[in-house]
Amino acid sequence: MASIETSDTKSGRRTGIRLPKAAGLVWVLVGLCVVAAFLSPAFLNPINLTNVLRQVALFGIVSVGMTFVILTKGIDLSVGSILGVCAVTAALLIGLDLPIVIVFILTLVAGTLMGAINGIGVAFGRVPAFIMTLGMMVMGRGLALTLANGQPISLGSRTKDFMWLGRGDFAGLPVPVWVFIAISAIAIYVLRYTPYGRQIYAVGSNAEAARLSGINVRFVTFSVYVVSGFLASLTALIFVSRLTVGEPTAGEGIELEAIAIAVIGGTSLFGGEGGVVGTIIGAAILAVLANIMNLVGVSPFTQQIVKGAIIVIAVLYEMWSKRRSKT
Repeated sequence: MASIETSDTKSGRRTGIRLPKAAGLVWVLVGLCVVAAFLSPAFLNPINLTNVLRQVALFGIVSVGMTFVILTKGIDLSVGSILGVCAVTAALLIGLDLPIVIVFILTLVAGTLMGAINGIGVAFGRVPAFIMTLGMMVMGRGLALTLANGQPISLGSRTKDFMWLGRGDFAGLPVPVWVFIAISAIAIYVLRYTPYGRQIYAVGSNAEAARLSGINVRFVTFSVYVVSGFLASLTALIFVSRLTVGEPTAGEGIELEAIAIAVIGGTSLFGGEGGVVGTIIGAAILAVLANIMNLVGVSPFTQQIVKGAIIVIAVLYEMWSKRRSKT
């Protein structure tokens, strides 16, 4: 799909938003909304639109972390398992009657540490990102099931203390949407206006050239997995708050959603191209598409086929565009 943010690796400057391509993604989103309203009047129901916004936020937060990873030419298949571990961790900590702030901090630390383990394996152990995060995906899910003894963990009497994050509203918008807006704004600023953001693009474009130019490639690579783990744990807190249980299977398949959102938004799986603006639009496109399919009664299994096809088509389009630009 379209590229939203790009980097000039020779000069180290960001080339900014390509307005025609960004506008193209927006028009796709508008078109989907029109189709949804035509197929089902229920789409424009305020309650349904609020649910769509919540879905955008939930998947979008994880997708921002995935965008950072993919920009370095990596992949993180473990975000769903990290989410599951952190969901169980949060529920167990709440059961100990710890203050909510302490629960938040410890849960975020747990996800960040799991992301750091991924980063150490990929950046310093030279384990391919696919293998490292696949291993973490399997181990993480097993850890979540072990901690929860295979059963959902209820928040008990602390449910009301925790519900505001996932179910609360502020100024007419769900709290998760505000969290997503804040995370997205920070990520956009980092990628566009900081040396660290330029280094991420440089590593993804050409890691060897980045190393020769003085960039600490290992640290940059390590750091994006830390970011991904942190944002997965933040999403876990929202999941627990919304569902009011610590579900060890929470987050299953969310890694595919995050990859699809990033790719739809124009982040190249070959690294060095894309950005968070596209990820935001990609999250909205996928949420509206999923909502359309739910409203018209498409089975969840068929929905998986559609989402997988979208990833393949987006990558094929990207490869075709690259070959065309070379010729």
